[in-house]
Amino acid sequence: MVLVSCAGGAPPTGAGARAGSVRREPVRGARVRVLGVDPGLTRCGLGVVDGDGGRQVACVDVGVVRSDVDLPVDRRLLVVADEVERWIARHRPDVVAVERVFSQHNVRTVMGTAQASGVVALVAARAGLPVAFHTPSEVKAAVTGAGRADKAQVTTMVTRVLGLAEAPRPADAADALALAICHCWRAPMMTRMAEAERRAAEIAKAHKARLAAAQKERQKRERLAEVTRRR
Repeated sequence: MVLVSCAGGAPPTGAGARAGSVRREPVRGARVRVLGVDPGLTRCGLGVVDGDGGRQVACVDVGVVRSDVDLPVDRRLLVVADEVERWIARHRPDVVAVERVFSQHNVRTVMGTAQASGVVALVAARAGLPVAFHTPSEVKAAVTGAGRADKAQVTTMVTRVLGLAEAPRPADAADALALAICHCWRAPMMTRMAEAERRAAEIAKAHKARLAAAQKERQKRERLAEVTRRR
């Protein structure tokens, strides 16, 4: 397992700090802390970001978990699970943002990514945390403004947005931070959309109930009219 610096931050402090890991002070009045995870077996990026509910975000910690390619898959997944569990315990995030697995030409890579993604979601669920999945294009669009941006562009924008003195390396670390930033910025919109959909569903349900009641009343009047006519 390898951890990389959240460059530009203060030196690590406390029992939770590890060699090569640098923490920054959270955004003042932060409303949400997001653990972003770029899933993978060989390299799994982890990035913690604090958001204030608006556009301001700050890097708390970033790292990359590596597992030996010679290990059986179950042991490699255990390495990822144990480290994600430690990060959750150490940083106490409010939500875990994971990259949604998408189809690639390399089926073997997709399988490993999907397995790691499932393990991360399971660890988060056991910790009682919600899990949000974002596609690569959603993350790129949120961070760079272009859904087809390359990794270099994503890394550049992550470095700029978080005010880091150095770009996070390797790319998996930058991708994890990008996921966390994406969720910080998209979550309020997603919440508003979910609320709008809930209200729309309630209105539709109430309207349907009124139509059903009106139809029932009309049928009742028609039956009464028929009874009266027969008399």
